[in-house]
Amino acid sequence: MRALSSLRWKIALTTTTVCCLVAAALGILVHNVVARQVVGEVRKEAARDLDHALGHYEYGTAHGDVNAALDPPGLPAPLRALVARGRTGSMVGSHGGEPVMWAAGPADRSALAVWIPYGNTRERLRDIDTAILASAALAAGVVALAGLFLADRISRRLATTAAVARRISAGDLDARVDFPADAGPDTGAEADPDPDGRRPRRYRDEVRDVAHALDSMAASLQQRLEAEKRFTADVAHELRTPLTGSLAAAALLPEGRPKEMINDRLGALHRLTEDLLEISRLDSGVERADLSRVELGRAVERAVTATRLPAEVRVVRDAVVLTDRRRLDRILANLLVNAHKHGRPPVEVTVEGPVVVIRDHGPGYPAELIEQGPKRFRTGDPGRGRGHGLGLTIVAGQAAVLEITPVFANAPDGGALTTLRLPVGRLTG
Repeated sequence: MRALSSLRWKIALTTTTVCCLVAAALGILVHNVVARQVVGEVRKEAARDLDHALGHYEYGTAHGDVNAALDPPGLPAPLRALVARGRTGSMVGSHGGEPVMWAAGPADRSALAVWIPYGNTRERLRDIDTAILASAALAAGVVALAGLFLADRISRRLATTAAVARRISAGDLDARVDFPADAGPDTGAEADPDPDGRRPRRYRDEVRDVAHALDSMAASLQQRLEAEKRFTADVAHELRTPLTGSLAAAALLPEGRPKEMINDRLGALHRLTEDLLEISRLDSGVERADLSRVELGRAVERAVTATRLPAEVRVVRDAVVLTDRRRLDRILANLLVNAHKHGRPPVEVTVEGPVVVIRDHGPGYPAELIEQGPKRFRTGDPGRGRGHGLGLTIVAGQAAVLEITPVFANAPDGGALTTLRLPVGRLTG
């Protein structure tokens, strides 16, 4: 059923249905015209025989070679009633078990009737109907095959365009449909210019227009994102040098509350700068994991201890995985900081095989983050949504380097729930 609901089958079935309806209408029209003509010829022949028989009857001579009789027993009742009203007519009936065309007219107070064989005429009409049905079936089959071919061509190109759109939405901005330009048949019509400035086409191809629009959109989006990445990296690099000097100068200030406040703000700015540099490196795609065999349970316990943040670690089932210990520590540290900053204790970390779950008991993640994933520079301002800073963005970037799939959700009884699922293919124990 799913195959029949696809675009190619819908187009093919629609084309075939329309063709069958048109063929049926034309077949009925042709049948009626031909039948009227053939039967009309037989009626004329019967009328001539009746005139001949009536002429002989008036002169009292024999009917000659015409099959005629007065009030024959096989004369159809409607024709007998017509003659009784003084009129002549003809109709198809039977005589001696054979189909005949009757023609009758008044002769004194009786009905003089003639009949001619009608079997050949019926066979001729059947042959015509068979030819009409065969032609209609052949035309429907040819149109169905042509419709299926064209629908398959359109469906494949649309499927290719949709697949590229999915790759772009998944982050592959280099993906392109890249349908070749085609000038089309030379019909003498005025050429339509291509949307992307390529050579003009002599016919309109909407599927190619959609593909070219998607390619243009992807290229524009890629340029903007590249510009954003360069801007982020340039800002972070430009801030790093004066910030280092400011930290050194702040160390020379006399001890006291002003120095603490300055160092606190400079420290926050320093961490923001380092986060921006880390994100720029992750965006550039140059980061590579330094893999080694790691006991996941013990690595998680050490990472939690290193943060000096209260958290309960529970190892249900340990596993040995190939991962980058430093990057894994960075992911866990950011998640714990986020849990303590935006959630409420207790914070729980559970290891079960290749899966690590971090949970707090706060208000949980906002729906926008769960649906769209982490975004940069979310602040705690209620007017702009609950804040997550750059921490979760770094988590997503480092997880991509380690081929870990992070899932952000909310626990049924409340609290943010983050699941890190290490790739099963890398498990060695």
